[in-house]
Amino acid sequence: MRVAAAAWPAVRSCDGWPRVGWLTLASLAWSVGGRHARDRMGPRPVPGYDGGMSESEGPTRDGAAVAPPPTPGERRLAHPPSDRYRSTEASANEIVTTDVAGSRGSAMRGVVLAIVVGIVGAVAIVLLGGVAAISAGLVVVAAASGWAVGAALKLGAGDRIDRRRRTVVAIAVAFIAIALAQVGLWQYALREGGVLPLSDYLGEVFGLLVPVEAAAAVVAAWVAAR
Repeated sequence: MRVAAAAWPAVRSCDGWPRVGWLTLASLAWSVGGRHARDRMGPRPVPGYDGGMSESEGPTRDGAAVAPPPTPGERRLAHPPSDRYRSTEASANEIVTTDVAGSRGSAMRGVVLAIVVGIVGAVAIVLLGGVAAISAGLVVVAAASGWAVGAALKLGAGDRIDRRRRTVVAIAVAFIAIALAQVGLWQYALREGGVLPLSDYLGEVFGLLVPVEAAAAVVAAWVAAR
């Protein structure tokens, strides 16, 4: 049996495990075997708590989690940073809505389109009634011209003009277009050598066809503009 020197931990070697309270090389912190054993075992767990604590954990009130009180000196935003993107999207939606509402039409555009279509119809009546010398077919042309006037006004103005005013404007434009066509026919006849005034020329050449053309154009414009 070996006995350690005085003032040194006693080390004894027997035929078995050392007694309780005796020191061995494995039990010393500075020993190689003890350090290697602790390295293999990993860090010692903290007593008193088995699991990790998440940031959201904290005191609860009536079963609901309550946010921890702010740390002194900590600065918090009044609104999350994502709110600025929401406000930008809302502004963009308002702009798009305004553009869509404006694209539905304008009163001026509808009136201009109706006038242009009416002029085209008047020119067609002059060409067919004066150059081509067609009489009966002018009623069909007048009705088509009136319908085109009403459709153009409705397409261009959209919801900017209510239905009542839209029909009134369409009827007025269609009637004026037919009147201009009759004046154009008379002017063409004068250039060809005619000498009769406007009323006498229309009465002798076209007769009742003139009011029928006007009525057909007005009715067609009223139907199309509704």
